[in-house]
Amino acid sequence: MRKTDSAFQKSELAKLLTACGESADFLTFRLHENSPFFIAYFKTLVKPEIIHHDILPTVKEDELYTLGDIKEKLSIEDLSITDNIPDIQDKLMTGNVIFYKKEGHPACLAVPALAVEKRQVATPETEYSVVGPKEAFVESLDTNLNLVRRRLPILELMVKELMVGKLSKTRVAVVYVKGIADPENVNTVIKRIQGIEYDEVVDSSFLSQMIADNKNSLFPQLLDTERPDRLASVLAEGKVAIFSDGSPTAISGPVSLITYFAAFEDYLSIWNVASAFRLLRLFAVIFSVLASSTYVAVLTYHYEMIPRDVLSLLITSRGSIPFPPFLEAILLELAIELLREAGARLPTKIGQTIGIVGGIVLGTAAVQAGLTSNVLLIVVATGALASFTTPIYQLSNAIRLIRFPFILLAQLLGLVGVAVCFAFLMSHLLKLTSLGRPFLEPIYPLRVEDFKDSIIRLPFSKQALRPLQIRAKDRVRFQQEAPQKKEWDIDD
Repeated sequence: MRKTDSAFQKSELAKLLTACGESADFLTFRLHENSPFFIAYFKTLVKPEIIHHDILPTVKEDELYTLGDIKEKLSIEDLSITDNIPDIQDKLMTGNVIFYKKEGHPACLAVPALAVEKRQVATPETEYSVVGPKEAFVESLDTNLNLVRRRLPILELMVKELMVGKLSKTRVAVVYVKGIADPENVNTVIKRIQGIEYDEVVDSSFLSQMIADNKNSLFPQLLDTERPDRLASVLAEGKVAIFSDGSPTAISGPVSLITYFAAFEDYLSIWNVASAFRLLRLFAVIFSVLASSTYVAVLTYHYEMIPRDVLSLLITSRGSIPFPPFLEAILLELAIELLREAGARLPTKIGQTIGIVGGIVLGTAAVQAGLTSNVLLIVVATGALASFTTPIYQLSNAIRLIRFPFILLAQLLGLVGVAVCFAFLMSHLLKLTSLGRPFLEPIYPLRVEDFKDSIIRLPFSKQALRPLQIRAKDRVRFQQEAPQKKEWDIDD
């Protein structure tokens, strides 16, 4: 063994290459018989076409004596020469090919050759709309940023990249519009992401939970979206967005509870139609939360409130039911949740079949067996349907769980229990914040000006200012012209 080889084997670079060589997909070899250079890379991380078409043919043409000579010959961007071992390790693990010598200075030339596997941009699945764009984010961070920049082609669109996760080393991008977004919101997001101590972050949902103001709340405090058009819209409002490499969704904030009742399709429809649908969703969620608990409370404590004709119908339907209303409601609610979970976890076609057939079979069998009344079955099924009207899936999960405490307190205290549970819910929502901003805005604190795009959506001509909750640096969307007096003629 030559002296230079012996010295190399004792170096930190040799130890790194030896550790990498324990994996079957790591390759290292001499460029050619007379070359002083060796090449090393993980074959599962690099693109073979780049190595065999762009790198090897170029470096084998001439006699090259230094790493600088190789760097000058290769027409590839982002080449770097370094002797920092942790940096060399990071380069290897992120799809770089390294050139090194076994004698002389232990420096390496890193050549990017990463193989990026990604799916094509497809249509949204969880936020599908009948009209409007049909593009959705994918698992590639660069592709997602491209989709946003195409919609906001301005220099003020800022992207700050961070690395999160001790093991996963996930690329995270914080995106905002400079001059519109509040710097306090931007700094809050960046500091919270930098403060994350976790080994693996594989999706933006991880970040949403880790940087939330209240990590124990059932309610989501940042908005998840898979639509580039919706994200571009909230960025233009002054919000801050967060992307995670490998995740097909982005999160944004600050948000309010009313935001979760607004579908992006509302902005593609006539304003009065969109407002009607928003109100419908709001009342549907309230009905979903209160329907079963009100049924239990009224039949247990307040049956004198029921009209005589309706009471006779309830007596007939419950004549042979062996369970009290509370247990009857709990059993049906749990059956609905079982059907939901089964339909969500099974493959799409089988899940749809299980949901429809299982619901019909179980409901019919339960009524015919005398285990539940047909009236309660209608109430629970309608409440379950109403919970699906929320455009954001995360909120519907919270609604599903909230119903059970309401039913329990309805059994204990009747309508007073429902009122007490509702008071606890409202006190929680009043204390909840999103990036430090009130979660119930514009209801509390009351901001009448922000009602123009909350429970209802007014025409675009009435939305000259951005919402107060976001604290945008530039609140003016456009200059509103003073209305001109119309001169009437005989034809009018």
